[in-house]
Amino acid sequence: MGDYSCLSEQVDCYCVDKIRIGAYTTVSQYSFLCTASHDYLDPGMPLVTAPISIGERAWVTADVFVAPGVSIGEGAVVLARSSVLQDIEPWVVAVGNPAKSIKPRVLCEKRESEYGST
Repeated sequence: MGDYSCLSEQVDCYCVDKIRIGAYTTVSQYSFLCTASHDYLDPGMPLVTAPISIGERAWVTADVFVAPGVSIGEGAVVLARSSVLQDIEPWVVAVGNPAKSIKPRVLCEKRESEYGST
């Protein structure tokens, strides 16, 4: 977990495999980071695992499911109640089930009049 990153309350990290969370990243309440499932095509349904990676400055908002093997790019935002079943590109806003990119995430300059001096 990177510096200045946060897992909010009730986040479930099912970490049978590795979960990497970059710096300045937030995973909001009730999200589920799931690194394992079962191979339903095999009669024995063996456990299969794959790591999850969430890039720096990303935000996984409330109640998002992130599937095994998924990477969420740097600066990406995944909106509430989405299911991330495939990789999300850097610096986009994604939403849905399955989550898909809907627009770029463009940051605005911090304005002293609104936020005070730094």
